[in-house]
Order: sequence, then structure tokens, then C-alpha cells
Amino acid sequence: MGLKAALSKPFAALVVRRINKWKKDAVGAQEKIMGRLTDTARHTAFGKDHNFGSILTYEDFKKEVPIRDYEDLRPYIDRVVNGEPDVMWKGKPQYFAKTSGTTSGVKYIPISKESMPEHIKAARNALLTYIHETGNVKFVDGKMIFLQGSPVMSKKNGINVGRLSGIVAHLVPAYLQRNRLPSYETNCIEDWEDKVEAIVQETIHQDMRLISGIPPWVQMYFDKLTEQSGGKQIKDIFKNFSLFVYGGVNYEPYRSKIEASIGRKVDTIETYPASEGFIAYQDSQRDKGMLLLADAGIFYEFIPADEYYNDKPTRLNLGQVELDVNYALILNTNAGLWGYSIGDTVKFISKNPYRIMVTGRIKHFISAFGEHVIGEEVEHALLSVANEEGVGITEFTVAPQVSTPAGELPYHEWFIEFSNPPKDITGFSKKVDEALQKKNIYYFDLIEGKILQPLIIRSLQKDAFVQYMKTQGKLGGQNKVPRLSNDRKIADDLRNFTI
Repeated sequence: MGLKAALSKPFAALVVRRINKWKKDAVGAQEKIMGRLTDTARHTAFGKDHNFGSILTYEDFKKEVPIRDYEDLRPYIDRVVNGEPDVMWKGKPQYFAKTSGTTSGVKYIPISKESMPEHIKAARNALLTYIHETGNVKFVDGKMIFLQGSPVMSKKNGINVGRLSGIVAHLVPAYLQRNRLPSYETNCIEDWEDKVEAIVQETIHQDMRLISGIPPWVQMYFDKLTEQSGGKQIKDIFKNFSLFVYGGVNYEPYRSKIEASIGRKVDTIETYPASEGFIAYQDSQRDKGMLLLADAGIFYEFIPADEYYNDKPTRLNLGQVELDVNYALILNTNAGLWGYSIGDTVKFISKNPYRIMVTGRIKHFISAFGEHVIGEEVEHALLSVANEEGVGITEFTVAPQVSTPAGELPYHEWFIEFSNPPKDITGFSKKVDEALQKKNIYYFDLIEGKILQPLIIRSLQKDAFVQYMKTQGKLGGQNKVPRLSNDRKIADDLRNFTI
């Protein structure tokens, strides 16, 4: 055992003791966070406009701070981007995380000197809680790979601008730099396919023990490794590989294929980082869900998802949430985002401690006929049947088909790239439809009432989604395929890849 591995166990124990202190009173931690945030920002333009000096309670806060998305906050954010200080948070941001919005075009998310350390600390603590629980420290002595965006940054009015993962790459602690791959030069390659090829060449003969990234792009890396090695499984290429860290999407649709590529099961850690803040991570291999980080500079609010588009939706703090309710997640951060709707939906599966699961995107749903089918429901319906029948799923997305020939009922159209297709696609489709009916009563009523016909599955060619994302300029990095759309934009493009 190397020195770093030996030291990691007592350090992990110390960190877990600190986490346990706030974990036992997460609601109290949140109350303190809200007070610190509003007090720090009371003299900013936003704080003055929203009477932060008079806010004493959460009820006061809700009266003064409305719920907004990026576009609603844009008048303030544009002032920050233009270089004005003390607008939403004291001073100026250290960085802007540059992201692509579906309605707002390029988005610039401020990252402050107070918020940036929370990103680094959360990523570190996810590994340390794993070490403390499992005792596995072997990965610390080997190589670690983080599949991420380019670390190249630009300047905007004197402030560094880049992708979040690229910004974080500059701030990896020195004690991890020697173990970390790929190299800076390789990480700077913009074309994703060229980058993956370079990463394969750089890592294939290394002692890779920890691999981190978004599952579909990790799978692409694994496929290239297997091809380059003459058909070897990952376990035979990286004999000491023991830990996979992922985030950004639900892992379950990818699990069977990734495990088949590896050739054995490895431990996994789910994380929930966003440009707006590091929200949660999996703190236990025994328990489901991710620990909500209640002491990380973010004050959370929750809106029942079915009320999100109401004029006056219910707004709840952490102490008011219930289990198994789908909530839209709202952030108030130590980088100056206030009442910010991040666009994700979550549900609590535990309140002791507070653990969440990400259930989808508030705008990713199908409700062409009032069914309001969400991501969690389609994933469950598909995977429950696929696992039962031994069917492999590479990727999928679902959209409504309303424009049908005369006399034919509309339906949900599923575009699926199979790694191991069903022997009977008709029977498979029927079972998936029945599983979805059980998950969503409104969908059941529409099928039963002959308003919709059962879903139809379109099988796609191999690498269809990779090719689709390439045509959209969104191959690799932090980009993800939406699982659900309430329109036909993605579906119509994917028709070019049907078998």
C-alpha cells in the first residue's frame, strides 16, 4: 500500500465525522445557509431590489424572491457578464461556466470564490465516504481517468470562461495530479472522436483503477479500448480497475452494457454536479440514492412538479418535503443565483438522512394528450422488461406521434438502439406499453379509452445516437440525449437511422 492510500483512510474518517455533524441536522444547516446567503448579498443590486435586509425567515424569503429560470434572471446575469460588480453576489465571479441552453442559447453560469471550493470538496468527499465505508483504497495508488470537456478557457470582461469540467481540471489537488489522466494536451482536443482515440492510446497500457465520466461517453471509450486491444474486455486491459464514478444521466439504461464491456461488476459512485453547484453524491454502497449536500453553500427549494407551471406553485424548504414526491429543484447559491430553477426534478427516498434520486427534467415530458409521462416512468417501463428478457439497450428517446393517417390513433413513438435486440419486437413493445400503463394512470386511461394506441418501437442502426449527436455538434463532453420530448424535433431526425 502506498503512502497516499495509507493516509486516505484516517483522512476519510475525519471527513465523514464532519459530514455526519450536519447530516444529523440538515434542516438546521439549511436555515443557517439561507441566513448567510441573504446577509452576504444584502448590499448587492439583487439584494437591494429584493429587500434582503428585511428577510428573517423562509416565509419572508418567498415573498421577496420569485422563482426564475435563466432567461428570467438574464437582466441581472447580463450585467454580471458585462463586468459590473456586486450585482447578484459580492464582487465579480471567478469564472463563468459556459453551457448550452435549449431556449436561452449560450448560458454563462457565475462561479464565485465561495462556490468553487464546494465543487472540489464534494468531488473529493464522494471518494472519501466510499473509502470510509468500503475500506477500498487500492485505486488511490493507481491511475485515474476523468472523461471531461476541454480545459481551454477564454476571457469575457476579464473573467475566465470555460466548461465546468474544464475549469475543475485546473483545480485538481496536487496530490492527485500525478495519478490523473488524460494529459492536459489530450484533454484540449476539441473533436470528441479524435479525443477518445488519443485517450485510448494514452491509457491502454496504464494501470487504470478509477474511471469517471458520463456513461454513454465512457461506453464509447470502452468500445475503442476493446477494438484497439483485439477484443479484450476492460477487466483484462485494466486488471486493477475497481471504481466507476458517473453522473449526468441515469446509469441503469447503460449498466448492463457497461458491465458486459468490463467483464465483471465494479463499485460505482453516482454524483450530481451541475454548473450551478454540486448538489449531491452517493454516500453509501448499501443504500440507494444520493446524499443532498445541505451544507455546501446552496439553499434548496422544492416545488411539486405537477404544480410547477401554476401561477402560484407551492414552495417548500428541506424540512417540508415528503418522500416519493416528484419535485422541481430550485437553487439559491453562494455564486448569486436566486430562486433559480435548474430544470431538474428529484424525489426523496430518505429523510434520515436526506437522500434524493434525479427523476428527469421538468421540460422533458410527453403530455400531448394530458398524460404527462416523465423520464423516470419510461426508464422503469423499458428497463423492467429489458432486464426480464435479457434485452440490451444502448440508448433511447421517446416522442409523441400525433400526425397519423386517417383512422389511425396517435401513439408514443420509441426510438431504441439495441445492443441485444428482442427476439419478438411486437411482444416486447406490448410488455413495455403495459409496464408504462402501470406506472402512469393517465396513460392507462388514454389507452383504455382508445384515445391513444399502444406505443410503437423503431429499432435504430448501430451508433445511431452517436451519429445523431455528431450532426448536432454535441458529441461527447457533458452532452446528453434527452429521453423524452413533447415535440418531434429529435424523433424526425432519428427516422434517418431506423432499421
